[in-house]
Amino acid sequence: MQQAHVRGLSAVQAMFEAAKRAERAAFMPYFPIGYPTIAESIEIIAALAQTGVDGFEIGIPFSDPLADGPVIQAATQTALENGTTVRVCLDAVRQLRERGVQQPMMMMGYLNPLIAYGVEQFVLDAKAAGADGLIVPDMPPEEGAEFAETCAREGMAMVFFLAPTSSPERIALVAQVATGFIYVVSLTGVTGARSELPPDLTAFLERVKGAVGNMPLVLGFGISTPEQAKMVSAQVDGFIVGSVLVKAASNGAAAARDLAARIVEAIR
Repeated sequence: MQQAHVRGLSAVQAMFEAAKRAERAAFMPYFPIGYPTIAESIEIIAALAQTGVDGFEIGIPFSDPLADGPVIQAATQTALENGTTVRVCLDAVRQLRERGVQQPMMMMGYLNPLIAYGVEQFVLDAKAAGADGLIVPDMPPEEGAEFAETCAREGMAMVFFLAPTSSPERIALVAQVATGFIYVVSLTGVTGARSELPPDLTAFLERVKGAVGNMPLVLGFGISTPEQAKMVSAQVDGFIVGSVLVKAASNGAAAARDLAARIVEAIR
């Protein structure tokens, strides 16, 4: 767990170094602010932090979440109906820091609300709130210069995506512009729990590893059981679990916390 004064890209790098020393991948749960309510989402993230997860992907709800499957779509729609805005999400991160949550927090949001807020202002406000970096799933690296430059100036991580369909040229570009880590999508499709991971996943990961050097790879989309987490932990530097945790949270914070604790146990 990072010390309070280590923030931004340095905190993200320290997270991967600590996981590597422990010979496992870093576990980063995804959870959206505002679901089931704004207050409950903060409670749930605080509860997940106590299980010993390594970092967080903090979801900013959006009306057209094109990378997300039905569970997260439904949760973020509820969050929007609860009045969750970009500003509310930043305030939630601030509250989590005040409550002693030390793990790195990456803000995951779609492009439209961030452009409406103002790219530079969002990066500055996210940093001031205690966030460590950004994940913007619908922003191609060819168009990410303003985000990347502002994040670099402010010492924040800026994550880009690769998918099984990514060309060698796209892989090379993402390796050049991403900081903190590269988000590797396990399949062509949307987020959501899967009973099994794709058979060609290992070959895809090897192809990316050969092209990106030492940049950490974080796998997402489809990881839904402690057993799957243990399997991918040997292949990547980190992994994200979202839909299955959000679904568990519909039964209360304790259900989400218990699932996270089982995943933490599995990778150790």
